[in-house]
Amino acid sequence: MMKRTRTRRDFVKTAAAAGAALAMPRAGWAEERPVEKADAPLKILILGGTGFTGPHQVNYAVSRGHTVTVFNRGQRTAELPRSVEYLRGDRNAADGVAALRGNRTWDVVIDIPTTNPKWVRDAGQALQGRARQYIFISTISVYPTYPTAWADETAELAKYTGEKDPFTLTPEEIGRLYGPLKVLSEQEAEKWFPGKTTVIRPGLIVGPGDTSDRFTYWPVRIARGGEVLAPGDGTEPVQIIDARDLSEWIIKMAETNTTGIYNATGPRSPLSMAELLYGIRAAMPGDLDVKFTWVPSAFLVENRVQGWRQLPIWTAPRANNEGWSRAGIQRALAKGLTFRPLAVTAKDTLEWHKTRTEALRAMPVTLQPARESEVLAAWKAKSAAG
Repeated sequence: MMKRTRTRRDFVKTAAAAGAALAMPRAGWAEERPVEKADAPLKILILGGTGFTGPHQVNYAVSRGHTVTVFNRGQRTAELPRSVEYLRGDRNAADGVAALRGNRTWDVVIDIPTTNPKWVRDAGQALQGRARQYIFISTISVYPTYPTAWADETAELAKYTGEKDPFTLTPEEIGRLYGPLKVLSEQEAEKWFPGKTTVIRPGLIVGPGDTSDRFTYWPVRIARGGEVLAPGDGTEPVQIIDARDLSEWIIKMAETNTTGIYNATGPRSPLSMAELLYGIRAAMPGDLDVKFTWVPSAFLVENRVQGWRQLPIWTAPRANNEGWSRAGIQRALAKGLTFRPLAVTAKDTLEWHKTRTEALRAMPVTLQPARESEVLAAWKAKSAAG
């Protein structure tokens, strides 16, 4: 009897079933339960604290019984517990870390928003000898290429090749050198806190509070129902991490005084684009009318549909890119990184999105409804023409 070849339709059907399963809790997922107090309270200084992941870290740390101080410019508002202490300073200004100087000590410093190595140097000079652990939040983008799937933290890092001293770059210049400057920032952290540094390299962070819409687009679009343009053939790999899972794990890394370098993305088992979209669909009401139409990557590129932003998470396949969205996370898993169900992330992100202003709810950087309909019509016309 001839063995049946597995077709693309077979894959998508399998992905639909797997996606539904992903929407449900299972072993290895973080559970929604009351937060227990830590064994020993810490004094934690968070540099930043009011952006996307900061409030999640602050709130979780306080709920665990820790004393939290945040240092930032005070230009963003965030709902933080009343017990939180605020220190003000602008790390772009001359002696912008003056509020960090003195004799106070902290058990842990968590540096969230830094891309500029000068910021780490200034904080290191101000805090040297006054913290037992320095947690630097880096990025998976420190890896310049992705030729090998499941590469670990020893993979080649991006190198700074600019002509200017990296400590003198303007904010505009810094934005174009994100990966290499994160590498230099990691090195500065270890320089000022040798043997006391924890480097966390997150992948795509998603969930409530993510103003980039790089995940938000999908639960919002799927909840709208109808025919949904799904990019590629559904097999493209996906790695994401809920900001709350990342934040809670970071606080626990502080509680255990765990140092070293860790890729931090997820989930535990690899996802495909089809499993992601069907998993989000499974989190929606059962009577919602949704149809996914998979449009090949080559057609999307030809029609100038941009991956990552217009169609979030998806990117067109490229040569020597086997490791894209396939970062090795075994070290983080061994240190207790867990993941809540995709359904929880999708539902909570959708509820948060409903609280935004009308202009932001339109998600202007993503694929707009009229453009989506136009591309779908063009693809159907091409398919009909053979």
